[in-house]
Amino acid sequence: MKPERKPLFRTVAAPSQTGYVGRVVIAVAIVVLAWLALELRAVIVVVFGGVLAAVALRAASTPVQRLTGLRERPALALVLATIVGILALGSWLIGEPVTREFGALRRELPGAIERVTDWLDSQSFGPALRDWLGNGKPGLECSAIGALGTLILIIVVGIYIAADPGPYRRGLLRLLPLQQRRRVDAAMAEAGRGLSRWLVSQSIAMVTVGTMTAIGLTLLGMPLALPLGIITGLLEFVPFFGTITSSALIILLAFAQGAVPALNAALLCLFVQQFESYVLQPFLQRWAVALPPAVGLTAVLVFGALAGPLGVVLATPLMVAVMALVQRLYVDGTIEADTPPIRASAPAQDRAGGGA
Repeated sequence: MKPERKPLFRTVAAPSQTGYVGRVVIAVAIVVLAWLALELRAVIVVVFGGVLAAVALRAASTPVQRLTGLRERPALALVLATIVGILALGSWLIGEPVTREFGALRRELPGAIERVTDWLDSQSFGPALRDWLGNGKPGLECSAIGALGTLILIIVVGIYIAADPGPYRRGLLRLLPLQQRRRVDAAMAEAGRGLSRWLVSQSIAMVTVGTMTAIGLTLLGMPLALPLGIITGLLEFVPFFGTITSSALIILLAFAQGAVPALNAALLCLFVQQFESYVLQPFLQRWAVALPPAVGLTAVLVFGALAGPLGVVLATPLMVAVMALVQRLYVDGTIEADTPPIRASAPAQDRAGGGA
């Protein structure tokens, strides 16, 4: 019996028309979604701000539920009432001196800028530096009224989401195929836990840095220590640029007192920054989500270019959420699932067999 001869050329079946059309539709849908995300980037950032506010409120209400046995909405209402009460009590106790200090800061700032300008004019490099700074266009311009309105909108959206997050979560999952819903739901839960831990660690860092700055400036005998400490603590929320901005403001106001106070203020800012980088942050990052410095800086630049000042403020938590989603949906679900397990080398297997 003659052996069956294999054909020299193997025929390859052409892909079905349905499969090709499906891939084209998916590609077009991805392009359209990317275009919509780019056009609605400001709205997306505001919505994410609301989600972040909701995560913060839920993180605060969860311990209240455990301690009091209340349900979710009553615990959230108690947290909101406590926040409003603390703000009202703080305004009644220290509102007037703080307002006075900030008013003095606003009056002092133009004079400090004028003194620094006069000093630059007396230096050889001063005119060139002033021309270079004068030609640059500020990229982070936002009116106070617009910023306040955006903040109120974010808080309102956050309260609504925190009060009943279920419909929003289920509605988002219904947009996905059935086989992907459980995975995406777990990834969103992981992103929420990462944001919650990051918020707690960032709040501790803000309070610590602001307090250290205010105490240090008071010990140096510099005026306006309280508002500068508050500003430093608030700007700590924005990595890199927040620290640079607060340090520049402190040194600028100290320079109005003389060169030695400015040097002392610069040393204080450097000490606080080093304490935060090498003592505080490593301690907090043991359980919180840690972003590599290059990733955090890139996030600030990218989201700032896309969404303006609000993108700069929310760049780090946005990247925390993105990294959690990518880790759960892509790295764990695709790369590590497709990577074959590492097998022991032959000598190691022989030794294992011989030992047995």
